[in-house]
Amino acid sequence: MSVPVSQMWTVASYVVRQKLAGRKRYPFVLMLEPLFRCNLACAGCGKIQYPPHILKRQLTPEECFKAVDECGTPIVSIPGGEPLMHPEIDKIVEGLVARKKYIYLCTNALLLKEKIDLFQPSKYLTFSVHLDGQSDEHDFSVCREGGYEAAVEGVKEALRRGFRVTTNTTLFDGADPKHVRQFFDDMMDLGIEGMMLSPGYSYEKAPDQQHFLGRARTRRLFRAMLSNRKKNWRFNQSPLFLEFLMGKRQYACTPWGMPTYNIFGWQKPCYLLQDGYADTFEELLRETEWENYGTESGNPKCANCMVHSGYEASAVNETFSSVGGFLSTIKATLFNRYADEGAVRLLDEYSASANAQNELVQIGRASESLEETRA
Repeated sequence: MSVPVSQMWTVASYVVRQKLAGRKRYPFVLMLEPLFRCNLACAGCGKIQYPPHILKRQLTPEECFKAVDECGTPIVSIPGGEPLMHPEIDKIVEGLVARKKYIYLCTNALLLKEKIDLFQPSKYLTFSVHLDGQSDEHDFSVCREGGYEAAVEGVKEALRRGFRVTTNTTLFDGADPKHVRQFFDDMMDLGIEGMMLSPGYSYEKAPDQQHFLGRARTRRLFRAMLSNRKKNWRFNQSPLFLEFLMGKRQYACTPWGMPTYNIFGWQKPCYLLQDGYADTFEELLRETEWENYGTESGNPKCANCMVHSGYEASAVNETFSSVGGFLSTIKATLFNRYADEGAVRLLDEYSASANAQNELVQIGRASESLEETRA
């Protein structure tokens, strides 16, 4: 099972309480960013592009606890930046475990072996390791040779010590679904708890703006990748959200479902867009003009978004909104192979396209070498 029963029960009972209280907008996961600085410089990331004086700032443990208590959600995701670079990350985690919050500490795992003695295994703590595919794909994505090998070593050490470990994979335009499926096999062989997937975040500040996926390409890629699934693949996500990525479901964005708190305050409206900040969570819910966001709003910034921070909460909301939604979730959990002959052909098309691109790259490199020789 990809998620412990105790965690599923905690989340389910929390959502039911929100429904019974008649709350239309409520948080599902808090995205708590204690800092922006990182030990990588990924081309698709918009968090490390701030000036040095901003990158030096960080939340105190007390500020983190206040935000978590104010929000009230049972799950706290700690992204960044690289959270393991925070000098008091152990105190932050310890305080959240004491509050019985289920924590997903997002890390590129380059520092995991060095820092792991700061933590104790707990059902409340999961290391969510950023791995964007197999070795070559991951190293290219994070702009660092050897990044994949170092991350896998960190994963192995954490598993050896009894920690919960999941992976977090962001896919961009040009991803080869056959390679991603092989990556799924590799992760299951490692023994991780489950995998989380999302199409690439369209960060305005990201240096690389060429490889973010549009909606049609996202559905095509995820259909090819997630159809004809192997039985041993485990995903640490709502099965209805995965169906959404495959083009089998339509959802409206619920950005309040995964609110973000960082050194500037409560970020409006979501993890990806920065349209101001609120001082309190109540102010965030009350004063954000939510109707201006999501694909149905006509906002061009939201036109191609299908990421988990906006839409996984929508899928979870459907699960608990009706008997039909609950039954759909059970069906998607139990019958999740998704046999699809068309998806097999898509895999071959992607591979042919990838091979053609590789040939062009090789031709380009040969031409460059020839020119250097002549020079």
